[in-house]
Amino acid sequence: MAGNDWKTYRIQEIAAEMSDAPFGSSLKTKDYVDCGVLVIQGKNIQGRRFDWADRRHVTQEKYESLSRNHCFPGDLVFPNVGTIGKIGILSPCIGHDKYLLSTNTMRLRPNEDIAIRDYVYYFFCWNKTVQHIHSINSKSVQPVFNYTTLRDYRITLPPLSEQKAIAHILGTLDDKIELNRRMNETLEGMARAIFKSWFVDFDPVRAKMDGRPVPGMDAATAELFPDGFEDVDGELVPKGWKSARWGDIATLVYGKGLRDYKDRVAPYRVFGTNGPVGWHDASLCPGEGIIIGRKGAYRGVHYWPEPFYVIDTAFYLAPTCDIDLKWAFYELLRFDINSMDSGSAIPSTSREDFYGIPVCVPSVRVQRHFGSIVDHLFAKKYANEEQSASLAAVRDALLPKLLSGEIRIGDAKKTMEGIN
Repeated sequence: MAGNDWKTYRIQEIAAEMSDAPFGSSLKTKDYVDCGVLVIQGKNIQGRRFDWADRRHVTQEKYESLSRNHCFPGDLVFPNVGTIGKIGILSPCIGHDKYLLSTNTMRLRPNEDIAIRDYVYYFFCWNKTVQHIHSINSKSVQPVFNYTTLRDYRITLPPLSEQKAIAHILGTLDDKIELNRRMNETLEGMARAIFKSWFVDFDPVRAKMDGRPVPGMDAATAELFPDGFEDVDGELVPKGWKSARWGDIATLVYGKGLRDYKDRVAPYRVFGTNGPVGWHDASLCPGEGIIIGRKGAYRGVHYWPEPFYVIDTAFYLAPTCDIDLKWAFYELLRFDINSMDSGSAIPSTSREDFYGIPVCVPSVRVQRHFGSIVDHLFAKKYANEEQSASLAAVRDALLPKLLSGEIRIGDAKKTMEGIN
């Protein structure tokens, strides 16, 4: 357990700087503009790496008028309403160097003569801390973790040397997980680039038509492509390829209701409208397949290489002719499935609209060759995901034991041995 040299502080006692959210009257919806200084929203807070997919901006003038609410890369950021119990380390967004707290966020920069930033970060990631924060206002309709509560919140700290060692151990695991994520982004980018070159820009066909070698492609692969285009119903397509609609080559099969999802002890992945939701003892699709969201404001398209189960908020694709499903997956990613709304009260994918989507169907030989390349990339991607899941399990097991003093640094380092 925690030693005698561990001390308890209020957060304001370990802070070099702290800032609250702007008053609502100081920052309103009308203040947001298309570009400018980034405003940090609660939804952007995603652990050690912020998600900047959804962005809001204010003008430089508005930013300067709210000097007390500025935020800086490396600061700890908390939502103060709604999704309380989260914490993030502000990571820069490319092209931006100024950041402003929104009306539902607050920040902390620890005094590192007392508290190591990453140690404080992991303290607020600890399930014990998260549960306590939720319990503070468990009876509230709208969960709130406000600035006053944060300032007075108590944290128990070991000596600086131990804080650094603990943060290093946990950070090393998260660094490896982050590296795997970046590697997977690269692998996914490679697959998309190959697909675009072959099936959107038709680079191999155009090169052969011009009598040029196909850049980066061996002769055997180049031989699979035609050397020109032909007019099919008023549309130019590579010779021998078909102009069709999705209803000509596949059907959408409804998923089935399922009450309970299990953990990873069960063998089959369960998919819903937004992707994986759990595991189950039985499969619905007998092999690899594509899942397409059926209900909800966001409906995704996902590929899975093994038998799986689909619940009733999604479809899975059943080919009616010989097609490669990796090719089909990337072809489907070209379209906005969410724009195909059936018009019902709940946004949902219309099968009729889906069946009407045009598609240029390459020769099966070309599809399969693309699929074999993607198989290789996917194998690396899945291996990275499996390693990341194992690393996360080690991190989640070590974190509470290290932060409570249940195990010491030396024991944790032994656990880390052999992790590459």
